[in-house]
Amino acid sequence: MEQPRTRPPQPRPRRTAPLPPQAQGGRAARAGAGTVHRSARPGRPLPPVVLALRRFPNPRLTGLGSGLFCTAAMLVLGFLDELLLGGAAGVYGVLFVLVSGLTAAWVRKADLVTAPVAVPIAFAVGALPIADGGGGLGARLAGVFTTLALNAGWLYAGTLLAGLIVAARRVRLVIRRAAAQRRAGRSATTSPRGRTA
Repeated sequence: MEQPRTRPPQPRPRRTAPLPPQAQGGRAARAGAGTVHRSARPGRPLPPVVLALRRFPNPRLTGLGSGLFCTAAMLVLGFLDELLLGGAAGVYGVLFVLVSGLTAAWVRKADLVTAPVAVPIAFAVGALPIADGGGGLGARLAGVFTTLALNAGWLYAGTLLAGLIVAARRVRLVIRRAAAQRRAGRSATTSPRGRTA
């Protein structure tokens, strides 16, 4: 009696979702590298200012870290200003504007709102060494309030600069997220699963 031949079961191909570009190797990685090369515009050199800014350190500070950085920097600069220049308020104001810009540029994306809040506090703390005050805590605090009142322009300028940098970074972040969502929506509609749905 002849037995019927049985075939071993063939494995079915599994349908899986397409991998993201970071997980794909080979051709996708080369295609991504080509895209980056095309967007860099090799025929057009970058200005020297942009090249200098790219060499500048770019740390990412938390909200607390940015506040501590700004406060410590202004306190040290206030002591140096008092020691070297006798408490020149104009020099202190210029340094405050620079530190405010760095604080707003270095705070991480999740803590952007903390930079414009931290810089006025740092200005007040850093004004302690340059404030005119006699021999007591009350006289020193009165000197700080006088320094804040007389140098309100520098205080507003530094806070405004920090706010503008934070707002520009926030707008850039929103634009990047919207572009990423559009790309994800286009890739979902062109994937095999999107065509069969």
